[in-house]
Amino acid sequence: MPISLSEMESAARALGRQLTPQEAQGLARYISLLSLWNTRMNLVGARHWRAMLELAQDSWHVADVLHRWDQSPRLTLDLGAGAGLPGIPLRLFWKQGDYVLVEPRHKRSVFLRQAVVELGLSHTKVAACRMEELPSELRHADLVLARAFLPPPELLAAARSVLRPGGTLLLMTRQDLTLPNDYVLARTYTYTARAQRQQLLLVTWRGHEGGNLG
Repeated sequence: MPISLSEMESAARALGRQLTPQEAQGLARYISLLSLWNTRMNLVGARHWRAMLELAQDSWHVADVLHRWDQSPRLTLDLGAGAGLPGIPLRLFWKQGDYVLVEPRHKRSVFLRQAVVELGLSHTKVAACRMEELPSELRHADLVLARAFLPPPELLAAARSVLRPGGTLLLMTRQDLTLPNDYVLARTYTYTARAQRQQLLLVTWRGHEGGNLG
């Protein structure tokens, strides 16, 4: 059953977000598509569209952080993009630069491509491969983010192989972290979603000259 714009706008307001008509339409299309594909394959545990919207609210919080950030990344990598959360809704709210959804699992990468096409997301594409298999032109990202790709300490280590020196990693975590010496905290943002405190950390990788690369 299609999700009306009024239903989407009302549900988002209940989560504390005022959507533009374009954002509401895009979210309705994405969640409708996610619901359809979720009957064929287990993309997300949520079954009702309102529960799926609760998962998508991280996307607008990430967008808020990136809009306030004083950088304009030309290339963003979304590692382990899965069902497209936060990446697909994020591109409705934040459209800076080129955005690559990295997802090696075939069925999920097909879903992501379908979502990108149906939502008309510009400068957004899918790389159906493992992070280690990314071509050289995609291994110098200005920004890397991931939702549940790896635990934060492992993600900090892995991101070095795809970040340019001076590039930034966005961590989505509820943990307090001790950063390696070659990462510098640039910004912290906290919010509440799904009755839990969430934390977004923007950390800048200083590159190999920063030391402690092990």
